[in-house]
Amino acid sequence: MSRIAKYPITIPQGVEVNINGNTVTVKGKNGEMKHQAHHLVTVIHEEGQLRFGVKNNSKPAKALSGTTRALIQNLVTGVSEGFEQKLEIVGVGYRAQSQGKKLNLTLGFSHPVDFAIPEGITIETPSQTEIVVKGMDKQMVGQVAANIRSFRPPEPYKGKGVKYAGERIIRKEAKKA
Repeated sequence: MSRIAKYPITIPQGVEVNINGNTVTVKGKNGEMKHQAHHLVTVIHEEGQLRFGVKNNSKPAKALSGTTRALIQNLVTGVSEGFEQKLEIVGVGYRAQSQGKKLNLTLGFSHPVDFAIPEGITIETPSQTEIVVKGMDKQMVGQVAANIRSFRPPEPYKGKGVKYAGERIIRKEAKKA
């Protein structure tokens, strides 16, 4: 069995887990999420913990047990605490502003960039150069942050663009005459 799958998931207070066949449903203060576990993996709910096993000792079953454990851990964390990704905007005149279900970005183009915020995601702009993407689905939060970053990824000469908070941009030296 996978080393990751050996560790049980402790279910925090206020989170309810239901297992119906291979479908795992997790409810918490942020909402409800479902995951369809692979048929080679068994999910057992006992004493406030979730344990994972394999139905046969094949290599794919062992690998899928760790993957399933990680995905369900993300569901439990998402419905109880949620996930967030921070972005920073670097550049003179570059700014962001959240207005309802749209994020308005000024990124040095001849036009403003309007990004429609998907359902289940909230975007905050504490300052004009900071963007905070929040939600209960880890994959969706990361994808939305990547989509925002893709409008103007940081360039290597001056470092201007949209970058993840804490991301280190490898800088290049400018041409010399």
